[in-house]
Amino acid sequence: MATTAFWPVKGSLKAVIDYADNPDKTTNPKYLDDDLAQVLRYAEKDDKTDQKLFVSGVNCTSERAYEEMKAVQLRFGMRGTNVAYHGYQSFPPGEVTPEEAHQIGIETARRMWGDKYQVVVTTHLNTTSIHNHLVLNAVSFKDGKKFQNHIRDHIRLREVSDQLCRERGLSVLEDASFHKTESRGEYWARRRGSMTHRDILKQDIEDSLRYAMNFDGLISHLRAKGYVYDWERGSIRAPDWERAIRLDRLGFSLDFIQERTRRNLDDPDGRDRWNSHLPYRPKRFPLLELERKMEYEIRRSDDTVTVMIDAVFLIIMAMLDLTRAEREGEQSFRPLSPSIRAELARFDRLHEEYMVLSSNGIHTENDLAQFISEKESQIGALERERQSYRNQLRRPKPPEIEGELKEKIAATTDRLKPLRRDLAAARRVSEHWRHLYELLQSEREMEIKALKRERNRGR
Repeated sequence: MATTAFWPVKGSLKAVIDYADNPDKTTNPKYLDDDLAQVLRYAEKDDKTDQKLFVSGVNCTSERAYEEMKAVQLRFGMRGTNVAYHGYQSFPPGEVTPEEAHQIGIETARRMWGDKYQVVVTTHLNTTSIHNHLVLNAVSFKDGKKFQNHIRDHIRLREVSDQLCRERGLSVLEDASFHKTESRGEYWARRRGSMTHRDILKQDIEDSLRYAMNFDGLISHLRAKGYVYDWERGSIRAPDWERAIRLDRLGFSLDFIQERTRRNLDDPDGRDRWNSHLPYRPKRFPLLELERKMEYEIRRSDDTVTVMIDAVFLIIMAMLDLTRAEREGEQSFRPLSPSIRAELARFDRLHEEYMVLSSNGIHTENDLAQFISEKESQIGALERERQSYRNQLRRPKPPEIEGELKEKIAATTDRLKPLRRDLAAARRVSEHWRHLYELLQSEREMEIKALKRERNRGR
């Protein structure tokens, strides 16, 4: 059985090769995906005799992999930021010998990319699990086309790896995520560390099953968490989801649910747990309260020009603070929308984006567009200035002049870093803020409906 992973590498080609050469793994992990040569060095270097590794090249020599890959990129022209792709193939302890693992890695590379791309395959023995690193040049030696990182490539990598394991009589993990129904968006969201609709729903179902004494109790809990259940289809969704999800497709079959609820029913403390965790009935409505305090209303309107983007981010973060506190048992009220709770995984990133908005006086969409344009201009000017210093270094200079130019290059790079960081955050805001606004619109509608229900109960 081999587990696989695959991700793009940005930066310089040489660093990823160096990374794949070095079994000591002394390099800071945060740089591994940003420097291709580092990965290739890691793949080929053998400093410890008890950590012997195997190195092979597919369509290139292992000894000159960097030079040969770089030559292909120079020949056809390097476009885009992805200079290579780094694959990983790991085997359970004791299942394969190093030689077998290496042959599987080579054959995986040949079947996956051998007709068009150069690949370095290395086998490492420096952990309890023998594993391969596969470093793929992003540019084809055959026609110069860039490799396109589609989800089908990740699926095929798993399939090829599994087939090679079967051919050698090794085990295969049949219930891995690629053997289940998963949309393209859900797959990439999970790869980014975000929570998908399925993730937050599974989390909420598991939480509800800790207390539910029967199926109706489970559904009552889920309704209180903002979901709508379709009794005829056995599916569930949040109000802002396009599609419902069947419970059994998440692994919660009727038999499974009955077994879990029966266990609670038979537990002497089960009734007390249920009574102390009854389905949530909102008495306070956080978004409506925040609107009153901020004197800002989330309206359902197509006119985005008037939307205060910084207020949207501030409200979202306040809602997420309630979600985080509610999980820790510190709050008696919370957002009703499951989709807002799913944004909790992005809280730190949202905070960074809000700070850029707040510190630069960005309120509206026009403000944001102007800020992005200004940062792009500033960065372009500094990049041209730095390039002029680099051009001067191409000609022989006295040591003192050369030192001054290098200092200017370093200083310009330091000035570029915060500008690029702010620009990246602003671009993320530009891509994401409408989605956040839609989440708040949905939450507002849910709170208004819940408020009306509470008022009707009181009559």
